[in-house]
Amino acid sequence: MDSTTTHTAPPQPGPREAPTEATRVVPPRPTVQKLAAELIGTFFLVFTVGTSAYSGSPFAPLAIGASLMVMVYAGGHISGGHFNPAVTLAALVRGRIGPGESALYWITQLVAGLLAALVARGIVTRGHVATLTLSGHGMMAAFVAELLFTFALTYVVLNVATSRDHPGNSFYGLAIGFTVVVGAFAVGAISGGVFNPAVLFGGAVMGLFAWSTIWVYLVAQILAAVAAGATFRLLNPADR
Repeated sequence: MDSTTTHTAPPQPGPREAPTEATRVVPPRPTVQKLAAELIGTFFLVFTVGTSAYSGSPFAPLAIGASLMVMVYAGGHISGGHFNPAVTLAALVRGRIGPGESALYWITQLVAGLLAALVARGIVTRGHVATLTLSGHGMMAAFVAELLFTFALTYVVLNVATSRDHPGNSFYGLAIGFTVVVGAFAVGAISGGVFNPAVLFGGAVMGLFAWSTIWVYLVAQILAAVAAGATFRLLNPADR
């Protein structure tokens, strides 16, 4: 009988055992840093919307989507890269952010939209851009367009930027930015392609949207954000 003992080398760490960015403990950011990131990101998004609209560029959807994409990459690790009160509401329903912090995000985002609108109006010579006023069938069409693509945007954000199944991914900014590009090209002629209350508020200040009908956008965007948050919870019951 062979009594030779076979010695095997201890297993080496493989891809599953190697330390990754997702396993590192990251200390929570101070709220002031998060709000600063939201202010900067929302400002440049709304500013890009205003200057692109004023110039009448046919590439406005690409510029706006790219602006959101780069700001999400720049500030996502600090604040989550919301830059949109609807995204913050969806994250609140999903359970990713608390009510108190959500309120601070909303205030910051709306202030950033106002500042961006004022700067855009002050430095850009406005071309022939008519204020979008809704009535009759156009009002219902704009409501449906905003409902669908605000849902799409917030749903994409929750799944690519907050899901446990995508830790440390590098595509979230591209996915979020291109959702806006798709929506702007698809329904921009119907509703203006807003999908964001901060953009709506800034756009109204810039004269792009009529104050009398902004409630149509707000109702659609709020319903869409709540639906996206609830849908995420339904499809990912273990991800809290």
